[in-house]
Amino acid sequence: MRQPTLRQVWMSARPCVWVVGTFDTKAEELQYLATLIEQAGVPVCTVDVSTQDTTVRADIPAAEVASFHESGADSVLDTTDRGQAVIAMGQALRRLVETRHQKGHILGIIGIGGSGGTSMIAPALHTLPYGMPKLLVSTLASGTVTPFVDVYDIMVLNPVTDFAGLNRLSRLILANAAHAIAGMVMHALPQVTEDDRPALGLTMFGVTTECVQAVSRLLNDRYDCQVFHANGMGGRTMEALARAGMLRAIVDITTTEVGQHLAGGVCDAGPDRLAAAAELGIPWVGSVGALDMINWGPRDTVPTQFGERLFHVHNAQVTLMRSTAEELALAGERIASRLNQSPGLVRLLLPMKGLSAIDKPGQPFHDPDANKALWHAIDQYFIQTPLHRLEKLPLHINDAEFSAEVAKTVDSILTTV
Repeated sequence: MRQPTLRQVWMSARPCVWVVGTFDTKAEELQYLATLIEQAGVPVCTVDVSTQDTTVRADIPAAEVASFHESGADSVLDTTDRGQAVIAMGQALRRLVETRHQKGHILGIIGIGGSGGTSMIAPALHTLPYGMPKLLVSTLASGTVTPFVDVYDIMVLNPVTDFAGLNRLSRLILANAAHAIAGMVMHALPQVTEDDRPALGLTMFGVTTECVQAVSRLLNDRYDCQVFHANGMGGRTMEALARAGMLRAIVDITTTEVGQHLAGGVCDAGPDRLAAAAELGIPWVGSVGALDMINWGPRDTVPTQFGERLFHVHNAQVTLMRSTAEELALAGERIASRLNQSPGLVRLLLPMKGLSAIDKPGQPFHDPDANKALWHAIDQYFIQTPLHRLEKLPLHINDAEFSAEVAKTVDSILTTV
Protein backbone atom coordinates (compact mmCIF):
# COMPACT_ATOMS: atom_id res chain seq x y z
CA MET A 1 0.00 0.00 0.00
CA ARG A 2 1.35 3.42 -0.94
CA GLN A 3 2.26 5.86 1.82
CA PRO A 4 -0.40 8.55 2.43
CA THR A 5 0.29 12.02 1.13
CA LEU A 6 0.60 14.99 3.47
CA ARG A 7 -2.89 16.12 2.41
CA GLN A 8 -4.32 12.71 3.25
CA VAL A 9 -2.75 12.77 6.69
CA TRP A 10 -3.94 16.33 7.33
CA MET A 11 -7.47 15.89 5.98
CA SER A 12 -8.09 12.59 7.76
CA ALA A 13 -7.06 14.03 11.14
CA ARG A 14 -8.77 17.45 11.24
CA PRO A 15 -12.53 17.91 11.76
CA CYS A 16 -14.14 17.63 8.31
CA VAL A 17 -17.28 16.74 6.49
CA TRP A 18 -16.72 13.27 5.11
CA VAL A 19 -17.78 12.64 1.51
CA VAL A 20 -18.22 8.88 1.21
CA GLY A 21 -18.79 6.65 -1.78
CA THR A 22 -17.29 4.20 -4.25
CA PHE A 23 -14.58 6.02 -6.18
CA ASP A 24 -14.26 3.17 -8.68
CA THR A 25 -17.68 4.03 -10.13
CA LYS A 26 -18.65 7.46 -8.75
CA ALA A 27 -15.43 9.47 -8.52
CA GLU A 28 -16.73 12.29 -10.70
CA GLU A 29 -19.81 12.82 -8.56
CA LEU A 30 -17.89 12.51 -5.28
CA GLN A 31 -15.23 15.00 -6.33
CA TYR A 32 -17.94 17.40 -7.50
CA LEU A 33 -19.58 17.19 -4.07
CA ALA A 34 -16.28 17.69 -2.27
CA THR A 35 -15.38 20.73 -4.37
CA LEU A 36 -18.72 22.44 -3.73
CA ILE A 37 -18.56 21.81 0.01
CA GLU A 38 -15.02 23.21 0.18
CA GLN A 39 -16.08 26.23 -1.85
CA ALA A 40 -18.82 26.83 0.73
CA GLY A 41 -16.10 27.14 3.36
CA VAL A 42 -16.30 23.72 4.99
CA PRO A 43 -13.27 21.37 5.18
CA VAL A 44 -13.75 18.04 3.41
CA CYS A 45 -12.30 14.56 3.68
CA THR A 46 -13.10 12.12 0.88
CA VAL A 47 -13.54 8.45 1.80
CA ASP A 48 -13.44 5.57 -0.69
CA VAL A 49 -15.48 2.43 -0.02
CA SER A 50 -14.77 0.77 -3.36
CA THR A 51 -14.36 -3.00 -3.30
CA GLN A 52 -12.44 -2.99 -6.60
CA ASP A 53 -9.23 -1.27 -7.68
CA THR A 54 -9.40 2.34 -8.80
CA THR A 55 -6.80 4.83 -9.93
CA VAL A 56 -8.62 7.74 -8.27
CA ARG A 57 -7.27 8.47 -4.82
CA ALA A 58 -9.42 9.59 -1.93
CA ASP A 59 -8.11 11.19 1.26
CA ILE A 60 -8.96 7.95 3.02
CA PRO A 61 -8.49 5.22 0.38
CA ALA A 62 -10.42 1.96 0.30
CA ALA A 63 -7.48 -0.05 1.61
CA GLU A 64 -7.34 2.10 4.74
CA VAL A 65 -11.08 1.76 5.28
CA ALA A 66 -10.82 -2.00 4.80
CA SER A 67 -8.04 -2.20 7.38
CA PHE A 68 -10.60 -1.36 10.05
CA HIS A 69 -12.43 -4.64 9.50
CA GLU A 70 -12.07 -6.87 12.54
CA SER A 71 -10.53 -9.60 10.34
CA GLY A 72 -8.24 -7.23 8.44
CA ALA A 73 -8.25 -5.69 4.97
CA ASP A 74 -7.83 -9.01 3.15
CA SER A 75 -11.28 -10.15 4.27
CA VAL A 76 -12.70 -7.12 2.45
CA LEU A 77 -10.56 -6.75 -0.66
CA ASP A 78 -9.33 -10.28 -1.38
CA THR A 79 -12.65 -11.93 -2.07
CA THR A 80 -14.27 -12.68 -5.41
CA ASP A 81 -17.76 -12.57 -3.89
CA ARG A 82 -18.92 -8.97 -4.43
CA GLY A 83 -21.81 -9.34 -2.02
CA GLN A 84 -19.52 -10.47 0.78
CA ALA A 85 -17.04 -7.70 -0.06
CA VAL A 86 -19.78 -5.05 0.17
CA ILE A 87 -20.96 -6.38 3.53
CA ALA A 88 -17.40 -6.48 4.87
CA MET A 89 -16.60 -2.97 3.60
CA GLY A 90 -19.72 -1.66 5.33
CA GLN A 91 -18.58 -3.24 8.58
CA ALA A 92 -15.12 -1.72 8.17
CA LEU A 93 -16.54 1.74 7.43
CA ARG A 94 -18.72 1.58 10.52
CA ARG A 95 -15.71 0.84 12.72
CA LEU A 96 -13.67 3.56 11.03
CA VAL A 97 -16.41 6.14 11.59
CA GLU A 98 -16.82 5.11 15.23
CA THR A 99 -13.08 5.48 15.79
CA ARG A 100 -12.65 8.82 14.04
CA HIS A 101 -15.80 10.31 15.55
CA GLN A 102 -14.51 9.52 19.04
CA LYS A 103 -11.37 11.48 18.15
CA GLY A 104 -13.41 14.48 16.97
CA HIS A 105 -12.48 14.17 13.30
CA ILE A 106 -15.99 14.24 11.82
CA LEU A 107 -18.28 17.26 11.41
CA GLY A 108 -20.87 15.34 9.41
CA ILE A 109 -21.12 12.76 6.65
CA ILE A 110 -22.61 12.88 3.17
CA GLY A 111 -22.71 9.66 1.20
CA ILE A 112 -23.93 8.71 -2.26
CA GLY A 113 -24.79 5.31 -3.57
CA GLY A 114 -27.05 2.83 -5.22
CA SER A 115 -28.20 -0.24 -3.33
CA GLY A 116 -24.66 -1.40 -2.57
CA GLY A 117 -23.33 1.99 -1.54
CA THR A 118 -26.40 2.70 0.55
CA SER A 119 -26.03 -0.61 2.38
CA MET A 120 -22.39 0.20 3.18
CA ILE A 121 -22.82 3.82 4.22
CA ALA A 122 -26.07 3.77 6.22
CA PRO A 123 -24.81 1.61 9.13
CA ALA A 124 -21.88 3.99 9.59
CA LEU A 125 -24.29 6.94 9.80
CA HIS A 126 -26.11 5.11 12.59
CA THR A 127 -23.04 5.40 14.81
CA LEU A 128 -23.07 9.20 14.78
CA PRO A 129 -24.92 11.08 17.54
CA TYR A 130 -28.35 12.58 17.01
CA GLY A 131 -28.01 16.09 15.66
CA MET A 132 -24.75 15.53 13.78
CA PRO A 133 -25.42 16.16 10.04
CA LYS A 134 -26.05 12.96 8.06
CA LEU A 135 -27.11 13.12 4.42
CA LEU A 136 -27.54 10.15 2.10
CA VAL A 137 -28.12 10.63 -1.62
CA SER A 138 -29.49 7.24 -2.60
CA THR A 139 -31.20 5.74 -5.62
CA LEU A 140 -33.37 3.85 -3.12
CA ALA A 141 -34.81 7.08 -1.72
CA SER A 142 -38.06 6.88 -3.68
CA GLY A 143 -38.86 3.47 -2.19
CA THR A 144 -38.99 2.12 1.34
CA VAL A 145 -36.27 3.90 3.32
CA THR A 146 -36.83 2.18 6.67
CA PRO A 147 -33.98 -0.36 6.32
CA PHE A 148 -31.32 2.33 6.06
CA VAL A 149 -32.89 5.29 7.89
CA ASP A 150 -34.21 3.16 10.76
CA VAL A 151 -34.58 5.31 13.92
CA TYR A 152 -31.86 7.82 13.05
CA ASP A 153 -31.97 11.46 11.91
CA ILE A 154 -30.70 10.80 8.40
CA MET A 155 -31.65 13.20 5.62
CA VAL A 156 -32.33 11.27 2.41
CA LEU A 157 -32.28 12.82 -1.06
CA ASN A 158 -33.49 11.15 -4.24
CA PRO A 159 -30.93 11.76 -7.04
CA VAL A 160 -33.66 11.11 -9.69
CA THR A 161 -31.02 9.94 -12.20
CA ASP A 162 -28.68 7.04 -11.57
CA PHE A 163 -25.04 7.68 -10.72
CA ALA A 164 -23.36 7.34 -14.11
CA GLY A 165 -21.39 10.56 -14.47
CA LEU A 166 -22.41 14.17 -14.17
CA ASN A 167 -25.16 15.68 -16.28
CA ARG A 168 -27.37 18.76 -16.13
CA LEU A 169 -29.81 17.21 -13.65
CA SER A 170 -27.32 15.39 -11.44
CA ARG A 171 -25.20 18.54 -11.06
CA LEU A 172 -28.24 20.42 -9.79
CA ILE A 173 -29.31 17.76 -7.29
CA LEU A 174 -25.81 17.03 -6.02
CA ALA A 175 -25.22 20.77 -5.61
CA ASN A 176 -28.31 20.94 -3.41
CA ALA A 177 -26.93 18.04 -1.37
CA ALA A 178 -23.51 19.69 -1.00
CA HIS A 179 -24.98 23.00 0.09
CA ALA A 180 -27.36 21.24 2.47
CA ILE A 181 -24.59 19.47 4.38
CA ALA A 182 -22.46 22.64 4.35
CA GLY A 183 -25.36 24.65 5.72
CA MET A 184 -26.03 22.16 8.49
CA VAL A 185 -22.41 22.28 9.60
CA MET A 186 -22.05 26.05 9.37
CA HIS A 187 -25.34 26.94 11.05
CA ALA A 188 -25.53 24.92 14.23
CA LEU A 189 -28.52 25.34 16.51
CA PRO A 190 -27.96 28.18 19.00
CA GLN A 191 -27.95 27.13 22.62
CA VAL A 192 -31.18 28.03 24.39
CA THR A 193 -31.93 28.04 28.08
CA GLU A 194 -34.85 25.62 27.80
CA ASP A 195 -32.40 22.88 26.82
CA ASP A 196 -31.48 22.74 30.51
CA ARG A 197 -34.82 21.12 31.26
CA PRO A 198 -34.62 17.33 31.69
CA ALA A 199 -35.94 15.56 28.59
CA LEU A 200 -38.89 13.20 28.79
CA GLY A 201 -39.98 10.74 26.09
CA LEU A 202 -43.76 10.41 25.77
CA THR A 203 -45.73 8.08 23.47
CA MET A 204 -48.97 9.10 21.78
CA PHE A 205 -51.58 7.82 19.35
CA GLY A 206 -54.46 9.80 17.89
CA VAL A 207 -56.76 8.08 20.37
CA THR A 208 -54.59 9.06 23.35
CA THR A 209 -53.76 12.57 22.16
CA GLU A 210 -56.00 14.25 24.71
CA CYS A 211 -54.19 12.55 27.57
CA VAL A 212 -50.65 13.06 26.30
CA GLN A 213 -51.14 16.70 25.38
CA ALA A 214 -52.58 17.38 28.83
CA VAL A 215 -49.62 15.65 30.49
CA SER A 216 -47.22 17.69 28.34
CA ARG A 217 -48.94 20.94 29.31
CA LEU A 218 -48.70 20.05 32.99
CA LEU A 219 -44.99 19.18 32.77
CA ASN A 220 -43.69 21.49 30.06
CA ASP A 221 -42.46 24.29 32.32
CA ARG A 222 -40.16 21.84 34.13
CA TYR A 223 -39.34 19.24 31.47
CA ASP A 224 -38.57 19.15 27.76
CA CYS A 225 -41.45 16.94 26.59
CA GLN A 226 -40.61 14.99 23.42
CA VAL A 227 -43.65 13.15 22.03
CA PHE A 228 -43.29 10.09 19.78
CA HIS A 229 -46.00 8.59 17.59
CA ALA A 230 -46.48 5.00 18.76
CA ASN A 231 -46.57 3.67 15.20
CA GLY A 232 -43.78 1.13 15.57
CA MET A 233 -40.89 3.32 14.51
CA GLY A 234 -41.84 5.96 17.08
CA GLY A 235 -41.48 3.66 20.07
CA ARG A 236 -38.19 2.30 18.76
CA THR A 237 -36.89 5.83 18.24
CA MET A 238 -37.81 6.89 21.75
CA GLU A 239 -36.00 3.91 23.21
CA ALA A 240 -32.97 4.57 21.00
CA LEU A 241 -32.80 8.08 22.43
CA ALA A 242 -33.00 6.64 25.92
CA ARG A 243 -30.06 4.35 25.17
CA ALA A 244 -28.16 7.35 23.82
CA GLY A 245 -28.56 9.03 27.21
CA MET A 246 -30.81 11.77 25.83
CA LEU A 247 -33.88 11.12 28.02
CA ARG A 248 -34.24 11.62 31.77
CA ALA A 249 -37.32 9.42 31.95
CA ILE A 250 -39.90 7.63 29.81
CA VAL A 251 -43.59 8.54 30.09
CA ASP A 252 -44.98 5.62 28.12
CA ILE A 253 -48.69 6.31 28.08
CA THR A 254 -49.33 4.56 24.75
CA THR A 255 -47.97 1.01 24.79
CA THR A 256 -50.09 -0.19 21.87
CA GLU A 257 -46.92 -1.29 20.02
CA VAL A 258 -46.58 -4.24 22.39
CA GLY A 259 -50.00 -5.56 21.43
CA GLN A 260 -49.39 -4.75 17.79
CA HIS A 261 -46.25 -6.89 17.79
CA LEU A 262 -47.94 -9.86 19.42
CA ALA A 263 -50.96 -9.73 17.08
CA GLY A 264 -49.07 -8.85 13.89
CA GLY A 265 -50.36 -5.30 13.41
CA VAL A 266 -48.60 -2.74 11.25
CA CYS A 267 -47.56 -0.54 14.19
CA ASP A 268 -45.10 -3.15 15.37
CA ALA A 269 -42.00 -1.92 17.22
CA GLY A 270 -40.53 -5.41 17.36
CA PRO A 271 -39.95 -7.78 20.26
CA ASP A 272 -37.75 -5.40 22.27
CA ARG A 273 -40.31 -2.71 23.03
CA LEU A 274 -39.92 -1.60 26.69
CA ALA A 275 -36.42 -3.08 26.77
CA ALA A 276 -34.71 0.29 27.27
CA ALA A 277 -36.17 0.73 30.75
CA ALA A 278 -35.30 -2.85 31.61
CA GLU A 279 -31.71 -2.45 30.42
CA LEU A 280 -30.99 1.04 31.72
CA GLY A 281 -33.12 1.37 34.81
CA ILE A 282 -34.31 4.73 33.49
CA PRO A 283 -37.41 5.94 35.40
CA TRP A 284 -40.57 4.73 33.67
CA VAL A 285 -44.10 6.00 34.14
CA GLY A 286 -46.65 4.53 31.79
CA SER A 287 -50.00 3.06 30.99
CA VAL A 288 -51.80 0.79 28.54
CA GLY A 289 -53.00 3.36 26.01
CA ALA A 290 -54.51 2.10 22.73
CA LEU A 291 -53.98 -1.56 23.58
CA ASP A 292 -57.63 -2.01 22.64
CA MET A 293 -56.69 -1.86 18.96
CA ILE A 294 -54.54 -3.50 16.29
CA ASN A 295 -53.71 -1.33 13.28
CA TRP A 296 -53.85 -2.34 9.63
CA GLY A 297 -53.67 -0.40 6.40
CA PRO A 298 -56.66 0.11 4.06
CA ARG A 299 -59.58 -2.21 4.82
CA ASP A 300 -58.82 -4.53 1.91
CA THR A 301 -55.31 -5.18 3.24
CA VAL A 302 -56.46 -6.78 6.50
CA PRO A 303 -55.43 -10.47 6.54
CA THR A 304 -58.34 -12.74 5.69
CA GLN A 305 -58.11 -14.73 8.93
CA PHE A 306 -59.40 -11.67 10.78
CA GLY A 307 -62.49 -11.29 8.60
CA GLU A 308 -65.01 -11.79 11.43
CA ARG A 309 -63.42 -9.33 13.85
CA LEU A 310 -64.75 -5.92 14.90
CA PHE A 311 -63.25 -3.13 12.76
CA HIS A 312 -63.31 0.64 12.77
CA VAL A 313 -62.16 2.52 9.67
CA HIS A 314 -60.07 5.37 11.07
CA ASN A 315 -59.42 6.80 7.59
CA ALA A 316 -58.80 5.55 4.06
CA GLN A 317 -55.30 4.34 4.99
CA VAL A 318 -55.85 3.09 8.55
CA THR A 319 -58.17 0.31 9.70
CA LEU A 320 -58.43 -0.49 13.42
CA MET A 321 -59.30 -3.95 14.75
CA ARG A 322 -60.58 -4.39 18.30
CA SER A 323 -58.23 -6.44 20.48
CA THR A 324 -59.69 -9.63 21.93
CA ALA A 325 -59.46 -10.73 25.53
CA GLU A 326 -56.81 -13.27 24.53
CA GLU A 327 -54.68 -10.63 22.78
CA LEU A 328 -54.99 -8.26 25.73
CA ALA A 329 -53.97 -11.00 28.16
CA LEU A 330 -50.81 -11.68 26.14
CA ALA A 331 -50.02 -7.96 25.97
CA GLY A 332 -50.55 -7.53 29.70
CA GLU A 333 -48.23 -10.43 30.44
CA ARG A 334 -45.53 -9.06 28.11
CA ILE A 335 -45.70 -5.54 29.56
CA ALA A 336 -45.60 -6.77 33.16
CA SER A 337 -42.76 -9.21 32.53
CA ARG A 338 -40.65 -6.60 30.76
CA LEU A 339 -41.19 -3.96 33.44
CA ASN A 340 -40.33 -6.48 36.15
CA GLN A 341 -36.81 -6.64 34.69
CA SER A 342 -36.10 -2.95 35.28
CA PRO A 343 -33.76 -2.12 38.16
CA GLY A 344 -35.17 1.41 38.26
CA LEU A 345 -38.36 3.15 39.31
CA VAL A 346 -41.53 1.95 37.55
CA ARG A 347 -45.07 3.26 37.91
CA LEU A 348 -47.78 1.53 35.87
CA LEU A 349 -51.09 3.45 35.90
CA LEU A 350 -54.20 1.61 34.73
CA PRO A 351 -57.24 3.59 33.43
CA MET A 352 -59.99 1.18 34.45
CA LYS A 353 -62.69 2.96 32.42
CA GLY A 354 -61.08 2.74 28.99
CA LEU A 355 -57.88 2.55 26.97
CA SER A 356 -58.55 4.98 24.12
CA ALA A 357 -60.91 7.59 22.72
CA ILE A 358 -62.97 4.86 21.07
CA ASP A 359 -63.02 2.60 24.14
CA LYS A 360 -65.73 4.22 26.23
CA PRO A 361 -69.53 4.02 26.39
CA GLY A 362 -71.10 4.78 23.04
CA GLN A 363 -67.85 4.27 21.10
CA PRO A 364 -67.18 1.33 18.76
CA PHE A 365 -64.43 -0.36 20.80
CA HIS A 366 -66.05 -0.13 24.23
CA ASP A 367 -65.62 -3.65 25.63
CA PRO A 368 -65.09 -3.79 29.42
CA ASP A 369 -65.19 -7.61 29.39
CA ALA A 370 -62.23 -7.83 27.01
CA ASN A 371 -60.32 -5.30 29.10
CA LYS A 372 -60.80 -7.48 32.18
CA ALA A 373 -58.34 -9.93 30.63
CA LEU A 374 -55.73 -7.18 30.51
CA TRP A 375 -56.29 -6.21 34.13
CA HIS A 376 -56.14 -9.85 35.21
CA ALA A 377 -52.88 -10.52 33.34
CA ILE A 378 -51.20 -7.46 34.82
CA ASP A 379 -52.40 -8.41 38.30
CA GLN A 380 -51.01 -11.90 37.79
CA TYR A 381 -47.61 -11.04 36.33
CA PHE A 382 -46.63 -7.55 37.54
CA ILE A 383 -44.47 -7.85 40.66
CA GLN A 384 -44.89 -4.91 43.02
CA THR A 385 -41.82 -3.84 45.00
CA PRO A 386 -40.71 -0.62 46.70
CA LEU A 387 -39.44 0.48 43.27
CA HIS A 388 -42.25 -0.93 41.12
CA ARG A 389 -45.81 0.13 41.82
CA LEU A 390 -49.15 -0.49 40.15
CA GLU A 391 -52.01 2.00 40.43
CA LYS A 392 -55.59 1.31 39.33
CA LEU A 393 -57.53 4.49 38.69
CA PRO A 394 -61.33 4.59 38.20
CA LEU A 395 -60.83 6.86 35.19
CA HIS A 396 -60.72 6.84 31.40
CA ILE A 397 -57.27 7.36 29.89
CA ASN A 398 -58.32 10.69 28.36
CA ASP A 399 -59.88 12.05 31.55
CA ALA A 400 -58.21 15.20 32.83
CA GLU A 401 -57.83 13.57 36.23
CA PHE A 402 -55.86 10.69 34.73
CA SER A 403 -53.46 13.08 32.98
CA ALA A 404 -53.02 14.98 36.23
CA GLU A 405 -52.16 11.77 38.04
CA VAL A 406 -49.57 10.87 35.40
CA ALA A 407 -47.93 14.31 35.70
CA LYS A 408 -47.99 14.12 39.50
CA THR A 409 -46.33 10.70 39.38
CA VAL A 410 -43.58 11.92 37.04
CA ASP A 411 -42.81 14.80 39.38
CA SER A 412 -42.84 12.49 42.36
CA ILE A 413 -40.37 9.92 41.05
CA LEU A 414 -38.00 12.42 39.45
CA THR A 415 -37.62 14.33 42.70
CA THR A 416 -36.52 11.13 44.44
CA VAL A 417 -33.71 10.14 42.03
